[in-house]
Amino acid sequence: MKQSYTVYGEQYLGKAWTALPWTVFAENKITGNRVNYEGICFEKRRHLAALVMAEIVEGKGRFMNDIIDGIGSFCEETWWGIPAHYGKRIPLQEIQEVDLFNAETASLIVWTRYMLEKQLDAFSPDICQRIDREVEQRILKPAVANNYWWKTAGMNWNPWICSNWLACVLICEKDEARKAEAIAQIEKATHAFIDAYPEDGGCDEGPGYWDRAAASMFEVLRLLPDASHFDAQAEKIKKMAAYSYKTYIGHDYCVNFADAHENKAVQQVNIVYPFGYWLNDKTMREFGAYLGRTKQVLTQPAKLYDKSGNFPTLGRELFFLRNIRDFIAEKPQEPLIKDAWLPNLQIMTARRGGHFTAFKGGHNGESHNHNDVGSFIVYVDGEPLLIDPGVGEYTAKTFSNSRYEIWTMQSGYHNLPQINGTDQQDGKAFGAKVVSHQNGKLTLDIAGAYPQEAAVKSWKRTVTATKSGVSVTEDFELDAYKAPTRLMLMTTNRDALKHISYNANQLEAVIEDISNQLDPLLQGMWGKEMYRIVLTVKSAKTKQQIKYSIK
Repeated sequence: MKQSYTVYGEQYLGKAWTALPWTVFAENKITGNRVNYEGICFEKRRHLAALVMAEIVEGKGRFMNDIIDGIGSFCEETWWGIPAHYGKRIPLQEIQEVDLFNAETASLIVWTRYMLEKQLDAFSPDICQRIDREVEQRILKPAVANNYWWKTAGMNWNPWICSNWLACVLICEKDEARKAEAIAQIEKATHAFIDAYPEDGGCDEGPGYWDRAAASMFEVLRLLPDASHFDAQAEKIKKMAAYSYKTYIGHDYCVNFADAHENKAVQQVNIVYPFGYWLNDKTMREFGAYLGRTKQVLTQPAKLYDKSGNFPTLGRELFFLRNIRDFIAEKPQEPLIKDAWLPNLQIMTARRGGHFTAFKGGHNGESHNHNDVGSFIVYVDGEPLLIDPGVGEYTAKTFSNSRYEIWTMQSGYHNLPQINGTDQQDGKAFGAKVVSHQNGKLTLDIAGAYPQEAAVKSWKRTVTATKSGVSVTEDFELDAYKAPTRLMLMTTNRDALKHISYNANQLEAVIEDISNQLDPLLQGMWGKEMYRIVLTVKSAKTKQQIKYSIK
């Protein structure tokens, strides 16, 4: 393990520290592009995280000069966050907003300070003092003084920031009164996050954001000096943890509803195993052991460390290594859960034979929402057949009033009906009703997810998992016939129609190549090909039942 970390750090020895250009920062306000700056910014943080881990495990001082120069470069940055979370075209020293990456960068630096304090002081005691001042101005003062919206939010910003803020407080805060106030505010924010979460423990932002929602909440609870205000064995907290494996498909894939930037490896071993160990959740511990063993964490840990976040998560890695002996002794086990049901989110997963399906209801006002009420996915032998495309590269448009102009957000590009030529509407008012549920079978009425123009009275969709495949029944009634209704099915398999059995008297099938709509991020997830199967309902009758199956 030590060699893996040191080799990882060696690639950065002697490498010049990047200055972050204002012109690239400004692109977010000018063109909407955010990935160009984030790429430069995150790579610089990866540079530091790699050197620090290498020095921690080797302990010979070989990486210290580069680390010291890096700390100096970070201290000279105007702001540690990203332009998508900032109101100005360029960063200003006097505006220190506490966003996700200002906080996460601060955490990286304070863990560096904590682990290498003696070495830094041996070079100059002024370095740690400078770090303390920078963290005070950028995080400690503004976080306490401002009533930020995220302090009461039930989504990832709350625990993501609080976990990093708390690390800064515990390591760098010298003002005891402000320290006490900060800890009280973090406890209050964490209570707000837990209270806002559904009782089923589901993350409506999707498994991709679980890593910075419930998982970051765990980091807060683990670090709090007195966590007695929280019941670590509370059923809701246990369920929030279990979501990580209830949405696991197999072959490293996971259910990727909402804004998922990845469809594989979204659960990180350096947080899954410690969380499971802390809760004494046997399934989660074994899942963490499985993830680590299959990805060679004991021989090539730096590969996982490199991919553990937008940049390597130093604090998480240190805590994971603290439990490494327990991890080594753990029996690895892939969590191939047969059935899961999240009644608040209205998500069913079912595994029968080689078939896995996940079917969701909910509403179209969820965090990181896509208009996908009633969509389902199907994997066969651990590989995708009918998919949720996920989300492409974030831009300014992604979090604007024009969000639903982006094709990946639209119901027409999920596995859903387009009723009377009309797609679903965004907003919390547009949702599903559970008609019935039993293990492996769920019926939802999804008519409420469509606007008035769809003229739909009821649309009861039933998805049933069996060993021979997944069957779907569309039982619907329209107020009027306006245009042909079409059933959309998304896939990366150009031969996917061969896996779908349907009545040709009821449905006419075509397959559309939409590969030209894939940006680099989506190509990285799915490859260069994507298709939309369109099953058009032939009859103009306003009341029908249509059945088809996927094998």
